[in-house]
Amino acid sequence: MVRALKGLEDAISVTVVHPTWQKTKPNDPNDMHTGWVFGSPDRNEPLRNTSGLGGPFAPYLPETQPEPFYDSFSLRDLYERCGDTGGKFTVPVLWDKQTMTIVNNESSEILRILNSEFNDLATRNRDLDLCPADIKDDIDQVNSWVYPTINNGVYRCGFAKTQSAYDEAIDELTESFDRLVSILSKQRYIAGPNGDRFTEADVRLFVTLLRFDEVYHTYFKTNTRMVSLSDALLNYCREIYQMPGVAATCDMDHIKQHYYTSHPTLNTYSIMPRGANFIKMLEEPHNRDTIQPAKTNV
Repeated sequence: MVRALKGLEDAISVTVVHPTWQKTKPNDPNDMHTGWVFGSPDRNEPLRNTSGLGGPFAPYLPETQPEPFYDSFSLRDLYERCGDTGGKFTVPVLWDKQTMTIVNNESSEILRILNSEFNDLATRNRDLDLCPADIKDDIDQVNSWVYPTINNGVYRCGFAKTQSAYDEAIDELTESFDRLVSILSKQRYIAGPNGDRFTEADVRLFVTLLRFDEVYHTYFKTNTRMVSLSDALLNYCREIYQMPGVAATCDMDHIKQHYYTSHPTLNTYSIMPRGANFIKMLEEPHNRDTIQPAKTNV
């Protein structure tokens, strides 16, 4: 999303992995790790989930690509080639084509790298600063509660293994959801003293709200609230979705296929709920330009 907003498409290429997790060492019966694999037009056998159920899912999707350097089967293969085996084999990966290694795999850090380090290569919006120095503290403060209770809060709900853990997570998420509604009913964007500047805090919030109704509400049991039932949050998402370049980064089919087909313990047969077409809702006109800047922080 930041790559598109900054106009870095010509400078930084993207390889999209297949949305349905698979065993990353399929020829080793003793290796049970599952995760991201690359798209391959040569793959012919339909996919099932990692329990062998669900689907069948297309083995290759046009939006996905083979790994461009080594023709690796899985993302894990790339990590191991770099000698990076101490953690999880996660996306996103920022890859250096000259040194042929991983630069970073933490989304919030990559966001700031793309915001500041490639401006000379941007074809448009090179002056767009998503983390202005004068409101950086405000942005960090928003991130400090949005991340644990919203961005990560949905996962705390979805992967809770005890009722008490779920109860704690859903209470915190619900409280923060209502806090978002309160703030964004009075100011256009989430951070800053006036809430009148679009920042990285909005990027980080938007990508979770985009998935909320179609995935997290059902799949992760975050069903105390819905974005589509909040005028403030729905129109906030509409404005961001309609910014140039953003819509092309929002593939709801991939989002839903990944979540609903990659965790057999949560969804044994990988049934994908139809949903209410949240993307279509985001294509409707928004009203965010009618909101006047707030005089003080909420």
